[in-house]
Amino acid sequence: MTHLKPGDKAPPFEGPDQNGNTVRSSDYKGKKLILYFYPKDNTPGCTAEAVNLKENYELLASHGFAVVGISPDTVASHQRFAGKYGLPFPLIADPEKKILNDYGVWGEKKNYGRTYMGVHRTTFVIDEEGTITHVFTKVKTKDHAAQILGEV
Repeated sequence: MTHLKPGDKAPPFEGPDQNGNTVRSSDYKGKKLILYFYPKDNTPGCTAEAVNLKENYELLASHGFAVVGISPDTVASHQRFAGKYGLPFPLIADPEKKILNDYGVWGEKKNYGRTYMGVHRTTFVIDEEGTITHVFTKVKTKDHAAQILGEV
């Protein structure tokens, strides 16, 4: 689980999105950002979360939010995933897990008695100055936009 909490400065990030463009935290200076970390493209929970954010993208934008997703998948995987579901926001590929580790969302997980390393699904809401205002560790994948808007 992440060591970051509301009031902390968000670690800077930089990585390629599904189109091969470099996305940086500095691109969002002066904007509110929903930065969500998810385990894997094209899995049921991750697809539900991405589609929910897509379906509510205009609503989130009307509240001043930009949205960026990050997972350890490759640019090619993100390109297929974003294209398949028409995602209007960048998905950063972090196969080296640098950003995942900076945000403390890569770690040991347990499932059905098996222990393995993976992404702890987590969303950070970051204000215009780069300060974390909310951390969601119990993400409601099918209703994440409402969960975020209900708290901020």
